[in-house]
Amino acid sequence: MSETDFPLPPPTFEFLVFSLKMQAEMRMGLLPMGVPGDNPEDKEEPDLPTARHAIDMLAMLADKTRGNLSLEEQRLIENSLTELRFRYVQVSESTAKQKAEAAQAGESPMGANQGEAPASS
Repeated sequence: MSETDFPLPPPTFEFLVFSLKMQAEMRMGLLPMGVPGDNPEDKEEPDLPTARHAIDMLAMLADKTRGNLSLEEQRLIENSLTELRFRYVQVSESTAKQKAEAAQAGESPMGANQGEAPASS
């Protein structure tokens, strides 16, 4: 059986909402995507603009489908948006704090100087 033979979930509204929500969570760094045992200091910085775009896509979907959803679908999308917006603020504040602390310490925001040339005097 090849990878293309893997059964895909049915294309439902719920699956679309969960897909956009997961995309935003991954970009905010909330879903660990590394191999077990990876060094947590090698973690990538959150991609907040892309996370914000996924949240905005979900909000647009909520606006465009207003009045056409079941009560369960309406609750799902509203609860997802509320949770994502709250987490976005938390990650934004945390990232800003880490960058400020790193700037004071004279290092990169995520610990090691990943891919940066050393500063010359």
